[in-house]
Amino acid sequence: MMRRFALLLLSLSSIFFSTATARAQGTRLWSQSKFEELEKGKPEGVAITSDGHLVAGPESKLIYTTPSTYVWSVAADHEGNTYLATGTPATVLKVTPDGKSTRLFSTKDLTVQAVSVGPDGSIYAAVLPSGKVYKLDPQAADRTEDNATVVFDPATTEEKPKYVWDLAFGSDGRLYIAAGGPAGIYRVAPGAKPELFFKSDEQHIRTLTFDASGNLIAGSDGTGLVYRIDKTGKGYVLFDAPKREITSVVAAPNGAVYAASVGEKGRSNLPPLPVTGTATVTATITIVQPGSVQAFSGNTLVPDGSEIYEIAPNGAPHKLWANRDDIVYALRWTSEGLLAATGNRGRVYRIQDSGEYSDIAHLDASQATGFADSSRGLYIGTANTGKVYLMSHSAAPSGTYTSDVFDAGVFAQWGRAEIDTGAGANARNFDFSARAGNVDNPQRAWSDWKKVTPNVGSLGLDPARFVQWKADLHGGADIASVGINYLPVNVAPVVDEIVVVPGARVNPAGMALPQPQAATITFPAQQNPNIISFGQEPGREPLPAQKDKNAVTVRWLAHDENGDDLIFSVYYRGDGEQNWQLLKDKITDRYLSFDGGLLPDGPYRLKIIASDAPSHNPGEALTGEKLSDRFVIDTTPPVVTDLAAKFVNGKIHVTLTATDAATPIAHAEYSVDAGPWQYVEPVGKISDSLTEHFEFDAPLNPPSPGAAPPANASEHVITVRVYDRYDNAVAAKAVVR
Repeated sequence: MMRRFALLLLSLSSIFFSTATARAQGTRLWSQSKFEELEKGKPEGVAITSDGHLVAGPESKLIYTTPSTYVWSVAADHEGNTYLATGTPATVLKVTPDGKSTRLFSTKDLTVQAVSVGPDGSIYAAVLPSGKVYKLDPQAADRTEDNATVVFDPATTEEKPKYVWDLAFGSDGRLYIAAGGPAGIYRVAPGAKPELFFKSDEQHIRTLTFDASGNLIAGSDGTGLVYRIDKTGKGYVLFDAPKREITSVVAAPNGAVYAASVGEKGRSNLPPLPVTGTATVTATITIVQPGSVQAFSGNTLVPDGSEIYEIAPNGAPHKLWANRDDIVYALRWTSEGLLAATGNRGRVYRIQDSGEYSDIAHLDASQATGFADSSRGLYIGTANTGKVYLMSHSAAPSGTYTSDVFDAGVFAQWGRAEIDTGAGANARNFDFSARAGNVDNPQRAWSDWKKVTPNVGSLGLDPARFVQWKADLHGGADIASVGINYLPVNVAPVVDEIVVVPGARVNPAGMALPQPQAATITFPAQQNPNIISFGQEPGREPLPAQKDKNAVTVRWLAHDENGDDLIFSVYYRGDGEQNWQLLKDKITDRYLSFDGGLLPDGPYRLKIIASDAPSHNPGEALTGEKLSDRFVIDTTPPVVTDLAAKFVNGKIHVTLTATDAATPIAHAEYSVDAGPWQYVEPVGKISDSLTEHFEFDAPLNPPSPGAAPPANASEHVITVRVYDRYDNAVAAKAVVR
């Protein structure tokens, strides 16, 4: 074999097919009982609790879809009209309870960032990047910067902030404006000029609310501070959050403050947002907004998600809720629990003081960005796309939950539905249905929904690969878990790949050997010269093997789409033969090392047959097979014939013939009087045949200084060593006098 390699690592390993359950055969159960599993479905008027129950939830219905991509803020008046601050295009829209819209205001600015209803019924809107705040008449349509009243212009202030993020009205009727770059809060009394009410060393004041005592609560972007600011403008840091940005704050009647935070301190987790506005503008304007989550309107998840903290009336904060997949854009306190509007999946959560929570709305948008309360319900604004929804204050009398689509992997028979419920008197007050199909999209010619009696009999569906279930919940219903039994139709196993390596034997110590890290083939000179690696793929364990010229190792990849246990048989056949001969059967490993001496030298192929017999009744097993590439076994050294040596002109003239039965002669070398080995080429230079002739002149070695003279100075021994392609070697000698 190749003698420069002392160790051979085979890194091909088996492919394992995974299904929804760990069982390898027989009836299986698709079960959904965890929050993460149920989140994949679609609830309508159904809440998913953190402990994995489906219960009645509020009804959410779409009121209006705006022409804009983003709704950044939403407000409502006492008549139930909704006011939307939008971006792309930047407008303020009035939406009546029946879903009719009026454009109150449009701007050349890039976005309307915040909107609020004043005590006098006027609408106040803050825009970016100019940072101005306008006062609008809710009855006057199509106002612009030219005919709307400006109540705040940062250019007229000493500090000249670049951003306005939030608006809030105090009980005294004065408007409070959260600004950034630099951070501060401005106060505007009716008919008066703006004044700097509070100054911060943070980058931005991001969000505002008032507590029950009339103190202003503010959250910052920079180091994530929550301030309590009294009526004189004196601030006190209530909480220094572990994250850098406070995206929303809300105060409860008992004095508790809730703050949502996002982002690692010291750096922004969000890329800068280049925003381009071209509508009604002769020149293109490009600005880069700060790394605020509110400014970033893409669909990239923020690393580590959001955290919500509760700051108790006595000042003690604790983490109430955290989610790595959701960004909290807005909070709203209700007597039923804290509400959180999130992205980038358009979820609304209700969070209890105990930390338990429920997913109460899946909105058809990427981000839920803001709340506005009304007598009709809670309005929710969204982004990507810009919409407004109305969510009822109380649980809907009925709701529907539709599961995600389950893939059995193969054609399957559908059995009984197993459903567990909560302990309430009306916990079983629901209807259950199921449907099946053979493509992953239920809209593409699936069966109709079929009503099923839970825990009794099968689903009654035709065999198919995919299935989906639906539950219609009525008053008091509580579903704790749903399982569907199914039996996959048996599919024959598949042998995916075979590698045969003559001259290697699996080390009995196996995995104790060091593992290669490279995933590609590298030249031996570039790494450990004693190791060669055949590309390790993710999830494939390497198989160590030792060099052994008398052994052959075969390794294969195989899978079974049913996840069945497999056994293997290995057959061999030489060139020119018709029958396959069994080498070994009932193999559970996915490799075999055997003595090459069992097979005479020559070319062969191997056949691997995989059977799923261990997982099925006798006579019902299926098999799959694959042939290896052609390989050669050569464990016999070449034969040297016609070796002759004589003196010619002071040198030893040597001729010989080398023959191998299986593989071409690789090279030869000679030594004179036990001197160093010298490479020699065959006649014709190229060594590529089973028989090669060699003819060469070997010079004599000069006598070693101080060495005793030989008994016969004219006698010399020449030794010749010949190798075949698999490093089998033979030596022969001749004596010359």
